[in-house]
Amino acid sequence: MIRVLIADDQAMVRQGFGALLAAQPDLVVVGDAANGADAVTAARRLDPDVVLMDVRMPVLDGLEATRRLVGDRPAGSERPRVLILTTFDLDDYVYEALRAGASGFLLKDAPAADLVQAVRIVAGGEALLAPSVTRRLIAEFAARPTRNRPRPTALSALTPRETEVLRLIARGLSNGEIADSLVVAEQTVKTHVGRILAKLNLRDRAQAVVLAYETGLVAAGE
Repeated sequence: MIRVLIADDQAMVRQGFGALLAAQPDLVVVGDAANGADAVTAARRLDPDVVLMDVRMPVLDGLEATRRLVGDRPAGSERPRVLILTTFDLDDYVYEALRAGASGFLLKDAPAADLVQAVRIVAGGEALLAPSVTRRLIAEFAARPTRNRPRPTALSALTPRETEVLRLIARGLSNGEIADSLVVAEQTVKTHVGRILAKLNLRDRAQAVVLAYETGLVAAGE
């Protein structure tokens, strides 16, 4: 069973998401929280696999709550993983949440099936970066002035093909879209992604997107 904690300051949202997730045979809602501080406390006590984290909450916002939860993880542990819920009126904030360690983000008005699948994906150790949502975030980031950033030495460890795959990840392409673009099998793309994460010591795809933009591997407006 996948254990889920829901953090949102709106009671109707918590109840609605809770009922939806509890109806799934492989999911169990272990608790909820109305603010970021309560979410951190509840997560430490209930040990969920996934925390659905709202962006705007009183007392402690979702960004700081995410940072604390990820920072609390024992060495070698991936629990809990944080899935940010957003209306996308705060793109910068969502970007910072990914930097803070969130495993992905999902629009609040996404179909019910997408929410259920998102929880399963994140619980399974993958990052959730829906291409359509990622592209909007990237558009906001790319519109900012270009800054010269030193590239980590680790980037030199990537092969030309791996560097190309990383650029495509940062542009918001899914594995299937990358496979079509490079005319290779999707399993080959998955292998490249795994090697990229290992070589750059990244936890997941979300961190790869952040790194690509922060290091200037993907230029503004590219």
